[in-house]
Amino acid sequence: MESQDAPDGPEVHRGFICASFNQDTTSLSVGTKTGYRLFSVTAVDKLDCIHEGVECPDVYIVERLFSSSLVVVVSLSMPRRMNVYHFKKGTEICNYSYSNNILSVRLNRQRLVVCLEESIYIHNIKDMKLLKTLLNTPINPSGLCALSVNHSNSFLAYPGSATIGEITVYDANNLSTLTLIQAHDSPLAALTFNASGTKLASASEKGTVIRVFSIPEGQRLFEFRRGMKRYVSISSLSFSADAQFLCASSNTETVHIFKLEQHSPSQDEESPTWSAYVGKMFTAASTYLPAQVSDMMHQDRAFATVRLNMFGLKNICALATIQKLPRLLVASSDGYLYIYNVDPQDGGECVLVQKHRLFDFNEEVEQSEEDKPAEDVSPQPASQSYAATVALPSTPPSSTTLMGYSEDGGAQKGEVIPEHEFAEGPVCLDDENEFPPVSNQSN
Repeated sequence: MESQDAPDGPEVHRGFICASFNQDTTSLSVGTKTGYRLFSVTAVDKLDCIHEGVECPDVYIVERLFSSSLVVVVSLSMPRRMNVYHFKKGTEICNYSYSNNILSVRLNRQRLVVCLEESIYIHNIKDMKLLKTLLNTPINPSGLCALSVNHSNSFLAYPGSATIGEITVYDANNLSTLTLIQAHDSPLAALTFNASGTKLASASEKGTVIRVFSIPEGQRLFEFRRGMKRYVSISSLSFSADAQFLCASSNTETVHIFKLEQHSPSQDEESPTWSAYVGKMFTAASTYLPAQVSDMMHQDRAFATVRLNMFGLKNICALATIQKLPRLLVASSDGYLYIYNVDPQDGGECVLVQKHRLFDFNEEVEQSEEDKPAEDVSPQPASQSYAATVALPSTPPSSTTLMGYSEDGGAQKGEVIPEHEFAEGPVCLDDENEFPPVSNQSN
């Protein structure tokens, strides 16, 4: 669930670069021009910044593993290198470099996946060993992919075509292709799994229809219509923890929430209302109509909506239970996190209950001052900070010296965490005491 490269405009916060929620929507990560920030989103009335990282500037990918201290960071100054940090100890666990720019990173307690434009790298998160390299994947300029947060299956979904909406579902635990799903006529724009990895939602570049498929079978379960009047760019999809709801945000001012419920014939018989009668007539008539018209008649509309006070700005949305109530979270490139109440029974228009700044007011003033043209360009000082150093252009090393990169297209083995430190089975990383020890080695 990630938002990148917000368009320039007066409403976009100048310090904002990207945002992502962690796997259970208890934390928000924000990439900024000065580094990155991690926020706790477990309360409505307050937004605690639990860490601010300044190891590198211009962070355009930042992903936290559940509530652990493991955070993955990629900077615009070194877009081919992935840094893995233990942020509470302020140390680097390891880093890897790849053959091209990193477009996205996904992780669960078993696997870490790095997506480039035409290849995907699957690492074992215990020791960061490279397990599999998927080369020559269809061109994927946005780095679109989804990894199920359930480590017992670790399903990975990514585009199976650059021209149509085909989805490849890959088993990242057993390292084998699971199924191919013909999801849309147009190329894919968004993908997400539910928490258990049994459902996969998708949207195409047109953004009018959102479909939900069963995994691993790949059968279509639901089809929702976001709108008909215009094509939009879907920026994020997210299931609720119980997979009863699915939210979708786009470059428009509306966020849609869909309810995943099957309409059984018995329900219609129990409530012989006019709407139920009309529904039966539509169902009967659809068997005689063209496929496109028939599909449209079976599509469900939004159960609930949110009307944002912005248009054209990138944002990400997520459904979470905060203080025992269902909420919709929207992190926007205007530098705010919006929290809405969701009525799980009646739906309708969601109510804004809180709006949190992701940046201090003083930072906004400083950013404005930085954007003014410099009158005097002086030479670089002899002593520079690490952040300033890595931002300088440099000659890229050859493939033989490129850290973590080998000629077979993968990253070299990084023995950063001894295997004997782990108990049998996947390691649990959501408690500080269970976090694996940090090694000073770097591949």
